[in-house]
Amino acid sequence: MQIVIDWDGTVTECDTLMLTLRHFVAPAVLEPLESELDAGLANGTITHRDVMEQEFAMLTASLDDVVAFLLDRARVRAGFPEFVEQFDPLILSSSFHETIQPVLAREGVKPRLRANHAEPRSSGWRIRWVSDSDCATCGEPCKRGSLPGGPFVYVGDGYSDRCAALAADRIFARDGLASYLDEQGVPYEPFVDFHELARALG
Repeated sequence: MQIVIDWDGTVTECDTLMLTLRHFVAPAVLEPLESELDAGLANGTITHRDVMEQEFAMLTASLDDVVAFLLDRARVRAGFPEFVEQFDPLILSSSFHETIQPVLAREGVKPRLRANHAEPRSSGWRIRWVSDSDCATCGEPCKRGSLPGGPFVYVGDGYSDRCAALAADRIFARDGLASYLDEQGVPYEPFVDFHELARALG
């Protein structure tokens, strides 16, 4: 059975997208927008894609500066390199190849990766999305269209993982995803780190 793993907040100990925005965008600019976007996401008036596009339009730092920052600050959960070697997971992320790959290289691993691409610009970053089509299940552009064929295990933590996780044969969840699955009455197993995940998958 294939194993599909989210990146931000799942492989990494914290969300590298938010870590980046909060470091490079002034709080007086970012925080009011975050509140507005979070409210729109909660009431269904905007999509997760809308949120990311508006947030990253405020990011004007260079890719080199962002990568250097993430290499210094982003930490992966315990047991990740060993897990990659043993299970060959697919990392499925709403984040960017350009910021994920340097962290993977730092960790000395080369897992399969499906992610979006960033176009860093001094006028604000733009996102090149892997998929432009809306999901027939959730009605938004989401990760479900990038899932592998056949049965799979899904490991995730947040909003962008919801629809994809619901298609899985087995789910490991934490944080926001776990809360959502509790609300939906969908069974899952807790995810702490990759040592425990490896033991659970046997």
